[in-house]
Amino acid sequence: MEVTGANLAMLHQGFNARFRRGLIGDQAEPQWKRMAMRTESVTAEENYGWINSLPGMREWLGDRQLNQLSREKYAIVNRDFEETVTVDRNDILDDRYGIYGARFEAIGEAVRAHPDELVWPLLKDGFGDTHGLCFDGQYFFDLDHPYVDAAGVERTQANTDGGAGDAWFLLDSRRMAKPVIFQVRKPASDIVMMTDPHDEAVFMRREFRFGVDCRDAAGYGFYQTCWGSKQALTGANYQKGRQALAEMRKDGGRPLGVVPNLLIVPPSLEGAARKLVKKDLDGGNEWHGTADVLVSPWLA
Repeated sequence: MEVTGANLAMLHQGFNARFRRGLIGDQAEPQWKRMAMRTESVTAEENYGWINSLPGMREWLGDRQLNQLSREKYAIVNRDFEETVTVDRNDILDDRYGIYGARFEAIGEAVRAHPDELVWPLLKDGFGDTHGLCFDGQYFFDLDHPYVDAAGVERTQANTDGGAGDAWFLLDSRRMAKPVIFQVRKPASDIVMMTDPHDEAVFMRREFRFGVDCRDAAGYGFYQTCWGSKQALTGANYQKGRQALAEMRKDGGRPLGVVPNLLIVPPSLEGAARKLVKKDLDGGNEWHGTADVLVSPWLA
Protein backbone atom coordinates (compact mmCIF):
# COMPACT_ATOMS: atom_id res chain seq x y z
CA MET A 1 0.00 0.00 0.00
CA GLU A 2 1.29 3.42 -0.92
CA VAL A 3 1.83 5.70 2.08
CA THR A 4 -0.57 8.56 1.36
CA GLY A 5 -2.87 10.62 3.56
CA ALA A 6 -5.95 8.86 2.18
CA ASN A 7 -4.50 5.39 2.69
CA LEU A 8 -3.37 6.22 6.22
CA ALA A 9 -6.87 7.48 7.02
CA MET A 10 -8.31 4.21 5.70
CA LEU A 11 -5.80 2.26 7.77
CA HIS A 12 -6.78 4.22 10.85
CA GLN A 13 -10.43 3.45 10.17
CA GLY A 14 -9.67 -0.26 9.97
CA PHE A 15 -7.61 -0.27 13.14
CA ASN A 16 -10.37 1.63 14.93
CA ALA A 17 -12.94 -0.96 13.82
CA ARG A 18 -10.85 -3.77 15.30
CA PHE A 19 -10.40 -1.72 18.49
CA ARG A 20 -14.16 -1.27 18.80
CA ARG A 21 -14.73 -4.98 18.26
CA GLY A 22 -12.55 -5.68 21.27
CA LEU A 23 -14.11 -2.86 23.25
CA ILE A 24 -17.65 -4.16 22.76
CA GLY A 25 -16.63 -7.79 23.17
CA ASP A 26 -18.86 -10.85 23.16
CA GLN A 27 -18.56 -11.59 26.86
CA ALA A 28 -21.01 -10.94 29.67
CA GLU A 29 -21.43 -7.50 31.19
CA PRO A 30 -18.23 -6.36 32.94
CA GLN A 31 -18.22 -7.41 36.58
CA TRP A 32 -17.46 -3.92 37.94
CA LYS A 33 -20.96 -2.74 37.04
CA ARG A 34 -22.41 -5.02 39.72
CA MET A 35 -20.59 -3.30 42.57
CA ALA A 36 -19.58 0.17 41.35
CA MET A 37 -21.50 3.21 40.14
CA ARG A 38 -20.30 5.23 37.16
CA THR A 39 -20.17 9.01 37.58
CA GLU A 40 -19.28 11.75 35.13
CA SER A 41 -16.46 14.18 35.92
CA VAL A 42 -16.15 17.69 34.51
CA THR A 43 -12.88 18.82 36.10
CA ALA A 44 -9.59 17.52 37.50
CA GLU A 45 -11.29 16.11 40.58
CA GLU A 46 -14.78 15.68 41.97
CA ASN A 47 -15.93 16.23 45.54
CA TYR A 48 -18.25 13.61 47.01
CA GLY A 49 -18.92 15.27 50.35
CA TRP A 50 -22.63 14.70 49.73
CA ILE A 51 -22.16 10.96 50.31
CA ASN A 52 -22.23 11.65 54.04
CA SER A 53 -25.87 12.83 53.79
CA LEU A 54 -27.98 10.19 52.10
CA PRO A 55 -31.40 11.57 51.16
CA GLY A 56 -34.70 10.43 52.62
CA MET A 57 -38.33 11.53 52.50
CA ARG A 58 -39.94 13.05 55.61
CA GLU A 59 -43.44 14.17 56.46
CA TRP A 60 -43.94 17.79 55.37
CA LEU A 61 -44.94 19.65 58.50
CA GLY A 62 -44.37 23.41 58.48
CA ASP A 63 -41.57 24.72 56.29
CA ARG A 64 -39.39 22.43 54.19
CA GLN A 65 -36.29 21.12 55.91
CA LEU A 66 -33.28 22.40 53.99
CA ASN A 67 -30.53 19.81 53.63
CA GLN A 68 -27.20 21.31 52.67
CA LEU A 69 -24.45 19.32 51.03
CA SER A 70 -21.60 18.51 53.35
CA ARG A 71 -18.73 20.99 53.20
CA GLU A 72 -16.27 18.29 54.15
CA LYS A 73 -14.15 17.41 51.16
CA TYR A 74 -13.90 13.86 49.93
CA ALA A 75 -12.41 14.15 46.46
CA ILE A 76 -11.52 11.62 43.78
CA VAL A 77 -8.74 12.91 41.54
CA ASN A 78 -8.68 11.86 37.90
CA ARG A 79 -5.67 10.03 36.48
CA ASP A 80 -4.38 9.58 32.94
CA PHE A 81 -4.00 6.20 31.21
CA GLU A 82 -2.80 5.31 27.70
CA GLU A 83 -1.77 2.51 25.37
CA THR A 84 0.19 3.19 22.18
CA VAL A 85 1.20 1.04 19.21
CA THR A 86 3.80 1.84 16.55
CA VAL A 87 3.32 0.57 13.00
CA ASP A 88 6.41 0.15 10.84
CA ARG A 89 6.20 2.05 7.55
CA ASN A 90 7.59 -0.99 5.73
CA ASP A 91 4.67 -3.10 6.95
CA ILE A 92 2.33 -0.63 5.28
CA LEU A 93 4.34 -0.53 2.06
CA ASP A 94 4.48 -4.33 2.00
CA ASP A 95 0.74 -4.73 2.80
CA ARG A 96 1.51 -6.46 6.10
CA TYR A 97 -0.59 -4.09 8.21
CA GLY A 98 -3.14 -6.86 8.80
CA ILE A 99 -0.86 -8.33 11.44
CA TYR A 100 -1.72 -5.37 13.68
CA GLY A 101 -5.47 -6.00 13.69
CA ALA A 102 -5.38 -8.47 16.56
CA ARG A 103 -3.24 -6.06 18.57
CA PHE A 104 -5.82 -3.29 18.26
CA GLU A 105 -8.62 -5.67 19.16
CA ALA A 106 -6.64 -6.65 22.25
CA ILE A 107 -6.31 -2.96 23.14
CA GLY A 108 -10.10 -2.72 22.97
CA GLU A 109 -10.38 -5.65 25.38
CA ALA A 110 -7.87 -3.96 27.70
CA VAL A 111 -9.91 -0.75 27.69
CA ARG A 112 -13.03 -2.78 28.46
CA ALA A 113 -11.24 -4.34 31.45
CA HIS A 114 -9.74 -1.04 32.62
CA PRO A 115 -12.57 -0.15 35.07
CA ASP A 116 -12.29 -3.62 36.64
CA GLU A 117 -8.59 -3.03 37.19
CA LEU A 118 -9.38 0.18 39.05
CA VAL A 119 -12.39 -0.72 41.18
CA TRP A 120 -11.72 -4.26 42.43
CA PRO A 121 -8.46 -3.46 44.28
CA LEU A 122 -10.44 -0.98 46.37
CA LEU A 123 -12.45 -3.82 47.90
CA LYS A 124 -9.28 -5.78 48.62
CA ASP A 125 -7.59 -2.73 50.17
CA GLY A 126 -10.57 -1.54 52.18
CA PHE A 127 -9.72 -3.41 55.39
CA GLY A 128 -6.79 -1.24 56.44
CA ASP A 129 -4.66 -0.27 53.49
CA THR A 130 -3.25 3.25 53.69
CA HIS A 131 -5.35 4.13 50.64
CA GLY A 132 -8.47 2.47 52.01
CA LEU A 133 -10.13 5.48 53.65
CA CYS A 134 -13.69 6.45 52.74
CA PHE A 135 -15.64 9.69 53.16
CA ASP A 136 -15.83 9.58 56.98
CA GLY A 137 -12.06 9.17 57.39
CA GLN A 138 -12.41 5.52 58.47
CA TYR A 139 -11.17 2.46 56.65
CA PHE A 140 -13.88 1.47 54.21
CA PHE A 141 -14.47 -1.80 56.07
CA ASP A 142 -14.45 -0.78 59.70
CA LEU A 143 -15.99 -1.62 63.06
CA ASP A 144 -16.95 1.92 64.06
CA HIS A 145 -18.28 4.09 61.26
CA PRO A 146 -19.88 7.10 62.97
CA TYR A 147 -23.44 8.31 62.44
CA VAL A 148 -25.87 10.48 64.40
CA ASP A 149 -29.11 8.95 65.67
CA ALA A 150 -32.57 10.57 65.91
CA ALA A 151 -31.68 12.15 69.25
CA GLY A 152 -28.50 13.75 67.89
CA VAL A 153 -26.25 11.28 69.68
CA GLU A 154 -23.22 10.02 67.77
CA ARG A 155 -23.16 6.27 67.43
CA THR A 156 -21.20 3.76 65.35
CA GLN A 157 -21.99 0.89 63.03
CA ALA A 158 -19.81 -1.82 61.47
CA ASN A 159 -19.59 -3.20 57.96
CA THR A 160 -17.02 -5.87 58.78
CA ASP A 161 -16.23 -8.47 61.42
CA GLY A 162 -12.52 -8.70 60.70
CA GLY A 163 -10.81 -12.04 60.23
CA ALA A 164 -7.60 -13.20 58.55
CA GLY A 165 -8.74 -15.44 55.68
CA ASP A 166 -9.69 -14.78 52.08
CA ALA A 167 -12.09 -11.85 51.91
CA TRP A 168 -15.71 -12.15 50.76
CA PHE A 169 -18.26 -9.40 50.27
CA LEU A 170 -22.01 -9.03 50.53
CA LEU A 171 -23.90 -6.10 49.04
CA ASP A 172 -27.14 -4.74 47.65
CA SER A 173 -26.38 -4.38 43.93
CA ARG A 174 -29.82 -2.99 43.02
CA ARG A 175 -29.31 0.40 44.62
CA MET A 176 -27.88 3.52 43.01
CA ALA A 177 -25.67 3.87 46.08
CA LYS A 178 -22.88 1.36 45.57
CA PRO A 179 -19.67 0.75 47.53
CA VAL A 180 -17.28 1.94 44.80
CA ILE A 181 -17.30 4.89 42.40
CA PHE A 182 -15.88 4.70 38.87
CA GLN A 183 -15.40 8.30 37.81
CA VAL A 184 -14.99 9.16 34.11
CA ARG A 185 -13.54 12.43 32.84
CA LYS A 186 -12.60 11.27 29.33
CA PRO A 187 -13.43 7.79 28.05
CA ALA A 188 -11.15 5.81 25.75
CA SER A 189 -13.59 5.65 22.86
CA ASP A 190 -11.43 5.83 19.72
CA ILE A 191 -7.95 5.15 18.43
CA VAL A 192 -6.11 8.37 17.70
CA MET A 193 -3.28 8.53 15.20
CA MET A 194 -0.08 10.39 14.56
CA THR A 195 0.50 9.55 10.94
CA ASP A 196 2.03 12.56 9.22
CA PRO A 197 4.56 11.06 6.74
CA HIS A 198 6.84 13.98 7.60
CA ASP A 199 6.70 13.39 11.36
CA GLU A 200 10.06 13.01 13.07
CA ALA A 201 9.27 9.46 14.25
CA VAL A 202 8.59 8.42 10.67
CA PHE A 203 11.73 10.12 9.43
CA MET A 204 14.00 8.74 12.14
CA ARG A 205 12.46 5.30 12.88
CA ARG A 206 9.85 4.59 10.14
CA GLU A 207 7.14 4.62 12.85
CA PHE A 208 3.52 5.64 12.56
CA ARG A 209 1.89 5.91 15.98
CA PHE A 210 -1.63 4.87 16.99
CA GLY A 211 -2.93 5.07 20.53
CA VAL A 212 -5.82 5.35 22.93
CA ASP A 213 -6.07 7.25 26.18
CA CYS A 214 -8.53 7.99 28.94
CA ARG A 215 -8.82 10.04 32.08
CA ASP A 216 -10.66 8.55 35.02
CA ALA A 217 -10.33 7.26 38.58
CA ALA A 218 -11.98 5.09 41.21
CA GLY A 219 -12.77 5.72 44.86
CA TYR A 220 -14.95 4.59 47.72
CA GLY A 221 -18.67 5.25 47.77
CA PHE A 222 -21.26 4.08 50.31
CA TYR A 223 -19.87 1.77 52.99
CA GLN A 224 -23.44 1.21 54.19
CA THR A 225 -24.24 -0.98 51.18
CA CYS A 226 -21.36 -3.46 51.48
CA TRP A 227 -20.22 -5.97 54.11
CA GLY A 228 -16.65 -7.25 53.91
CA SER A 229 -15.37 -10.17 55.91
CA LYS A 230 -12.22 -12.28 56.22
CA GLN A 231 -13.93 -14.76 58.51
CA ALA A 232 -14.83 -18.22 57.25
CA LEU A 233 -17.72 -18.18 54.79
CA THR A 234 -20.24 -20.02 56.94
CA GLY A 235 -23.97 -19.67 57.43
CA ALA A 236 -23.48 -17.96 60.78
CA ASN A 237 -21.04 -15.37 59.40
CA TYR A 238 -23.19 -14.86 56.31
CA GLN A 239 -26.17 -14.17 58.56
CA LYS A 240 -24.11 -11.69 60.57
CA GLY A 241 -23.33 -9.73 57.41
CA ARG A 242 -26.93 -9.74 56.19
CA GLN A 243 -28.19 -8.54 59.54
CA ALA A 244 -25.61 -5.78 59.80
CA LEU A 245 -26.49 -4.41 56.36
CA ALA A 246 -30.22 -4.59 57.07
CA GLU A 247 -29.69 -2.57 60.25
CA MET A 248 -27.59 0.18 58.61
CA ARG A 249 -28.68 3.70 59.53
CA LYS A 250 -28.14 7.09 58.00
CA ASP A 251 -27.67 10.32 59.94
CA GLY A 252 -30.93 10.96 61.77
CA GLY A 253 -31.24 7.33 62.75
CA ARG A 254 -33.53 6.21 59.95
CA PRO A 255 -32.86 2.78 58.39
CA LEU A 256 -31.47 2.66 54.87
CA GLY A 257 -33.46 -0.39 53.84
CA VAL A 258 -30.47 -2.33 52.52
CA VAL A 259 -31.38 -5.85 51.37
CA PRO A 260 -28.21 -7.68 50.23
CA ASN A 261 -28.59 -9.73 47.06
CA LEU A 262 -25.03 -10.32 45.81
CA LEU A 263 -22.30 -12.45 47.37
CA ILE A 264 -18.89 -11.66 45.86
CA VAL A 265 -16.02 -14.07 46.38
CA PRO A 266 -12.53 -14.77 44.99
CA PRO A 267 -12.01 -18.05 43.10
CA SER A 268 -10.76 -19.69 46.29
CA LEU A 269 -14.20 -19.35 47.91
CA GLU A 270 -16.41 -20.25 44.95
CA GLY A 271 -17.26 -23.70 46.29
CA ALA A 272 -18.16 -22.44 49.74
CA ALA A 273 -20.25 -19.61 48.29
CA ARG A 274 -22.26 -21.80 45.92
CA LYS A 275 -22.83 -24.40 48.60
CA LEU A 276 -24.04 -21.70 50.98
CA VAL A 277 -26.81 -20.36 48.75
CA LYS A 278 -27.66 -23.41 46.61
CA LYS A 279 -30.96 -25.25 46.81
CA ASP A 280 -30.92 -28.08 49.33
CA LEU A 281 -33.06 -31.01 48.17
CA ASP A 282 -33.85 -31.80 51.78
CA GLY A 283 -35.06 -28.24 52.38
CA GLY A 284 -32.44 -27.67 55.03
CA ASN A 285 -30.66 -24.67 53.53
CA GLU A 286 -32.20 -21.52 54.97
CA TRP A 287 -30.03 -19.25 52.77
CA HIS A 288 -31.08 -20.72 49.44
CA GLY A 289 -31.88 -17.96 46.93
CA THR A 290 -30.90 -15.08 49.21
CA ALA A 291 -28.06 -13.90 46.97
CA ASP A 292 -26.45 -14.40 43.59
CA VAL A 293 -22.84 -15.53 43.59
CA LEU A 294 -20.27 -13.47 41.69
CA VAL A 295 -16.84 -15.07 41.43
CA SER A 296 -14.35 -12.36 40.56
CA PRO A 297 -10.90 -13.22 39.17
CA TRP A 298 -9.93 -9.64 40.04
CA LEU A 299 -9.95 -10.67 43.71
CA ALA A 300 -7.52 -13.56 43.28
